[in-house]
Amino acid sequence: MRSVDVLLGGLSALSRSPMRTGLTMLGIAIGVSAMVSMAAISAGAQARIGAEIAAFGANILMVNPGAIKKGGVQQAIGTKQTLTDEDADAIASLPNILAAAPSVSGGAQVVNGNSNWATTVNGTTLSHFAVRLWEVSSGRLFTREEEEGAAKVAVIGKIVAEKLFQEESPIGKIFRINDTPFKVVGVLKEKGSAGGGQSQDDVVFVPILTAKIRLIGTSNMISRSQVGYIIAKTSSADLLHSAMLETEDVLRLRHKMDGQRENDFLVSNAAAMLAAQQSSTETVSRLLATLAAICLITGGINIMNVMFMTVTERTREIGLRLALGATERDIRNQFIMEATVLCTISGLLGALAGSIAAMLVGGAAGWPVRLDIVASITAVAMASAVGIVFGFFPARRAAKLHPIDALRSA
Repeated sequence: MRSVDVLLGGLSALSRSPMRTGLTMLGIAIGVSAMVSMAAISAGAQARIGAEIAAFGANILMVNPGAIKKGGVQQAIGTKQTLTDEDADAIASLPNILAAAPSVSGGAQVVNGNSNWATTVNGTTLSHFAVRLWEVSSGRLFTREEEEGAAKVAVIGKIVAEKLFQEESPIGKIFRINDTPFKVVGVLKEKGSAGGGQSQDDVVFVPILTAKIRLIGTSNMISRSQVGYIIAKTSSADLLHSAMLETEDVLRLRHKMDGQRENDFLVSNAAAMLAAQQSSTETVSRLLATLAAICLITGGINIMNVMFMTVTERTREIGLRLALGATERDIRNQFIMEATVLCTISGLLGALAGSIAAMLVGGAAGWPVRLDIVASITAVAMASAVGIVFGFFPARRAAKLHPIDALRSA
C-alpha cells in the first residue's frame, strides 16, 4: 500500500470513534502542552536573569557588614555596622580591584510641589557610577568637590524623574528629600530591574557625606566613618574569585580578626546571587519536564491499550485484508500509522495550547515568555515517537493474525 493510502486509512479509522479518539489524545496533548509552556517560561526567565546580570555587572562584588546576635539568635546581615570609608579605600587599592565605592542607603519621601514619591536614597561616591558603568541621560554626576563639601545635589533615576517632574526637565530644579532641599544635577540612563524584580531606576543618589550628615546618618545613627555597604569592580569576571579572597584577607587584617574568629562582614558576588535564581529556575524546569515526560508515557500507555482494543474490534477487517493479499507489513504499518497520526495531531494541539497557556500565565504573573519553535518541534516529534513506540506492539499483534482465524473469530 502507498503511504498516502495508509495515512487516509488511519484518519478514517480514527474518525469512527471521535469520543474515544479525543480522550486518547488528551494525555499526549497535556504532556506536549506542559513541555512547550515550560520551555517558553524557562527561556524567558533565563533571558531576564541574563539581562539582570548584564545590567548589574558580572564582575562586581559586594561587601556587607556583619550581623549582631540577640539572645543567641543571629540577626539579618547588616544589623551590625562594621564597615568604614577606610575599608573601601583599602579594597580599592587591591591589585585586582579597579574601583570601590562605599555607600549608605535608606528609604525616603521625595517631594516636588504637589508630586511626591517614596524611593531609595543612596549616599555614595563618584566611584559608584564607575563600578556600575552608569551614565547620565541628561545633566551630570556630582563632583569630588561636591562630595567633600557635602553639597545638597542629587542624581536621580528615570522613575523618580517621571514621578516628580513628569514631562519637564528636572535639571537644575529643586526638590525635597524628607524636609531637605536638593538640586537635581543629573538624570541617570535607564537600567531596568535588578535581582528580585526591583527596579534600579527608582533611586536618588547624593554625595555620601551629605547623606550621612543630613539624611541617612541621622536616622540610622551611622557615624561619619561608617558605611552601609561597599561595592567593587574587577577588570574581568575571571578575577572575581581572587578579588573576593583578597578583599576578605584585607578586611580581616583591618578588623584585627585573628585565628578562627568569624568574619564581621560578608563578601558576595552579585552575579552569583542572580545565578542562584537561575539555578532555581532550572530546577523548576526540570521538574516540569519530568511531569511532561510522565504525561507522555501515560498517554502512550493509554494509546497502546486503545490500539489493542481497536485491533480486537477490527479483527474481521484485518482478516479480510489479509485474505485479499495484504502483507503483514501492510497491516503493521497501518496500525503504527494510526497511532502516529493520533499522537502527532495531539502534539500539534498540545503545542498550540502550551504556547497560549505560556503567554496567558506570563501576562497574568508578569513573567517574561520566550516561545521557542525548536522546543515546540521537538515536543511534537517526541509525541510522534510515542505513537511509533507504543503503537508497535498492537500493530505487531494485528499483523500476526491468521486470515482464517481472524475471519472465523469475527
